[in-house]
Amino acid sequence: MSTLEIKGLQVSVATEVGFTEILRGVDLTIKSGETHAIMGPNGSGKSTLAYSIAGHPKYTITGGSVTLDGADVLAMSVDERAKAGLFLAMQYPVEVPGVSVTNFLRTAATAIRGEAPKVRTWVGEVKEAMKALNMDTNFAERNVNEGFSGGEKKRHEILQLELLKPKFAILDETDSGLDVDALRIVSEGVNRVKSNSDLGIMLITHYTRILRYIKPDFVHVFAAGKIVEEGGPELADKLEEKGYAEYTTA
Repeated sequence: MSTLEIKGLQVSVATEVGFTEILRGVDLTIKSGETHAIMGPNGSGKSTLAYSIAGHPKYTITGGSVTLDGADVLAMSVDERAKAGLFLAMQYPVEVPGVSVTNFLRTAATAIRGEAPKVRTWVGEVKEAMKALNMDTNFAERNVNEGFSGGEKKRHEILQLELLKPKFAILDETDSGLDVDALRIVSEGVNRVKSNSDLGIMLITHYTRILRYIKPDFVHVFAAGKIVEEGGPELADKLEEKGYAEYTTA
């Protein structure tokens, strides 16, 4: 059983006129096997939360703490956070020219596992995971995300999730840009990883459609840089019906 604990997290970002505060004291605890949906309007700070935990240099931590099983996440480098068991699926996955998917995945797995996977076993692992995600195995020889469609990029993110087996996955608007079929396949991939492990999930989204496939245990409403309401799955139904107006009206 692992625990990701966020206490009083405050984050600012540099602008032309100085630092602007984005997160204004976020408290959130996620345990192994739990799925937490983070919902809220554009600009509320949801993605800032995700990237701050992952260690993006754009964001400056001005207060609070993030710990993983008691270890100080904010004191870790980005690669140390990944090795500790944190995984970020990005809203807009970047292209990495000159690096094949195969090399990228095996290098990442080697770093996580502490030794290189045996080639024959690894090839089988990758092919099996790609097949489950309806990915053409030829994608393994292509450069990372180069020329991939939006749906293919998101499937590649979940392919990484399946192979790297982190303790906690932060899924930043994984449903963005997906058609119905791709959304179902990606969601099934997330559910498959969770069913085979104690994966804890922070699922960031605007909409409830992905929650029809990935069922949350807890729903948190984000507005103006902090959590303003919490509840169970029924809270997502309320948001679907009424939107975010009551949280954004001054």
